[in-house]
Amino acid sequence: MSIRRCEMQAGTKMTNRFLSLLGIAQRAGKLAGGEDQALQAIQKGKAHLVIVASDASPNTAKKFTDKCTYYRIQLCREYDRATLGRATGRTERVVIAVTDKGFADAMMSSVNPK
Repeated sequence: MSIRRCEMQAGTKMTNRFLSLLGIAQRAGKLAGGEDQALQAIQKGKAHLVIVASDASPNTAKKFTDKCTYYRIQLCREYDRATLGRATGRTERVVIAVTDKGFADAMMSSVNPK
């Protein structure tokens, strides 16, 4: 499996679909939010997609980029922490791991259409 990065244009239907799927995944209990929980999900092999806020600190961004590369997990860095927080019904989120393959695939297909 190759590592894919998400590429999208802000303000498109794909962006709205991605954020909608993120909210649905949150309500379904298929997200690990926060650095510690996301890191545990990655190391246990449960994460299928990791979303890191575009305004995350350089240290956090590097840590999760390296982890995703090592564990061969898809990575997305398109949204800021406030947008991720609103989509998941929280205040702010810097790191989110999607633990369901179906949701992860649907999110990535919404931002990387074939």
